[in-house]
Amino acid sequence: MAIDTAVPETATAPHDLAAMAKATGTRYILALFVTLSGKPCAKLVPVEAIDQLVSDGAGFAGYAAGTMGQQPKDPDLIAVPDPTSFTPIPFVRPGLALVHCDPHVEGEPWPFAPRNILAGMLRKSAAAGLTVNVGAEIEYFLVNRDPDGAIRTADASDTSRQPCYDARDVTRMYDHLTEISSAMNSLGWGNYASDHEDANGQFEQNFAYADAMTTADRVITARYLLSVIAEKRGMRATFMPKPFADRTGSGMHLHLSLWNSTGSAFPDPGDTRGLGLSPTAYSFIAGILEHACALQAVIAPTVNSYKRIGATSTSSGATWSPRYATYGGNDRTHYLRVPDQHRVELRGGDGSANPYLAIAATVAAGLDGIERALDPGAPGSAQRRGDMLPMTLLHAMDALEADPVLTGALDTAGPGVSEYFTRLKRDEFFAWHNTVSSWEIDQYLTAF
Repeated sequence: MAIDTAVPETATAPHDLAAMAKATGTRYILALFVTLSGKPCAKLVPVEAIDQLVSDGAGFAGYAAGTMGQQPKDPDLIAVPDPTSFTPIPFVRPGLALVHCDPHVEGEPWPFAPRNILAGMLRKSAAAGLTVNVGAEIEYFLVNRDPDGAIRTADASDTSRQPCYDARDVTRMYDHLTEISSAMNSLGWGNYASDHEDANGQFEQNFAYADAMTTADRVITARYLLSVIAEKRGMRATFMPKPFADRTGSGMHLHLSLWNSTGSAFPDPGDTRGLGLSPTAYSFIAGILEHACALQAVIAPTVNSYKRIGATSTSSGATWSPRYATYGGNDRTHYLRVPDQHRVELRGGDGSANPYLAIAATVAAGLDGIERALDPGAPGSAQRRGDMLPMTLLHAMDALEADPVLTGALDTAGPGVSEYFTRLKRDEFFAWHNTVSSWEIDQYLTAF
């Protein structure tokens, strides 16, 4: 049964955090932000201190939090709550809620904070007269850990060669899947399906699209919810891109659309190319394709990501991971799929991607295409060697450093972020690319 956590209508000012907490019976709030690597960081704030949270924020040692561009000597990160993101989660713990926060340092938005980066990019799109809506598909594995450190599918009976959509596998995970579905729907997210994906032990949650910032917040919240709900049943949910060498990896597909003052900017019934898209949509596609190699550094940001992209076969017979920067209609082999005239689906990203950075970088690439009136060519254009996506994290970082549009996207909230990001990822590549799988699993299994 879905738990009703919708915030009731009150006579108070809209988005009054204290009023919303009182109306929902909230006793504690997770004041949450994420690092550049996507790690969720939070302090548990009692409702008695909510006025202090609103007025002063919650203080963190940024260096201790992780990849936030700080050193031990630096001043505190102050997480300033965004009341519009208030999310009661009593199905996790009675009286618990969370609120997404925007990190500041000494009174200014911190440029290394992913949420601030996305906010800056959305201001740029708004200045161009465009609003960005995004839907996200969250793929993940449910696993257990053996004493020797190896991971295995949590459902021991999930062993068929082609388990995708198998009703029996879905039914055995009924309690987990229905609990997360009820949680999402109680929050008004519009969960419309939970399915078994292409690999043994792999599942996907789908929910309605929303504005870009709301969807990014929901991806972070959903990963948190999936993790803690799985733990209640003795499992681990992992968004690791390629936890099993012989199975399909986990993507994070983004469905993007642009809107202007008159409605959706994508449809055009007079499109002679057959996809029903406008010149704006085609230029948006062209921009993403032109910057695809650099974009991979952001939407596939780990060493493990390229084990998914570079896979040549899986037990099911397909990888569902594009290797070339192409686009086409309702065809899942393309980097950009066009399911209908209202949206494009970016299929190159994976479960390790930070949703704020992924959306910001993708929007930057697409807007560049619009500004320059780029043309992507005919749908389904023949693959050329130059269209091949980077095959390692190192190659992706080379492409990112050579792309001023994408480095500029990371530096939207302030300078130095792109340089810091690429240095971190280069260090990761040289430290991890030859490691044994069990050690890699230790690093990635619960990292995101």
